[in-house]
Amino acid sequence: MTENNASVTEFAGLKVMVIDDSKTIRRTAETLLQREGCEVVTAIDGFEALSLIVEQPPQIIFLDVMMPRLDGYQTCALIKRNPEFGSIPVIMLSSKDGLFDKARARIVGSEHYLTKPFTRDEVLSAIRTYVHA
Repeated sequence: MTENNASVTEFAGLKVMVIDDSKTIRRTAETLLQREGCEVVTAIDGFEALSLIVEQPPQIIFLDVMMPRLDGYQTCALIKRNPEFGSIPVIMLSSKDGLFDKARARIVGSEHYLTKPFTRDEVLSAIRTYVHA
């Protein structure tokens, strides 16, 4: 196996959901994850995400905090309260990096918190930590 194939096979077939109202963030994350071999499902808000989770349960979720209708904190809390999906790791994404925001993410059940703009290494490290643990 060559060096280049090593990273692609590490995440091959991993089902990842990216929930963000920003088309740019969704596309960026989707491209990054697909390059690593992930199967990516995207949603524009919490309502769309909740219906998609039932149809195609992901192995990890990247969730924007600030969204219309149902924000990331509410969406995370609903996912975590559901016995069928509560064990799926949720990584919150936000442009805010304050202590209060990170604490609130933990309270609703988020495993990790990434500040935008996030890097490829941060995303892959979160997957390694929470999916391959």
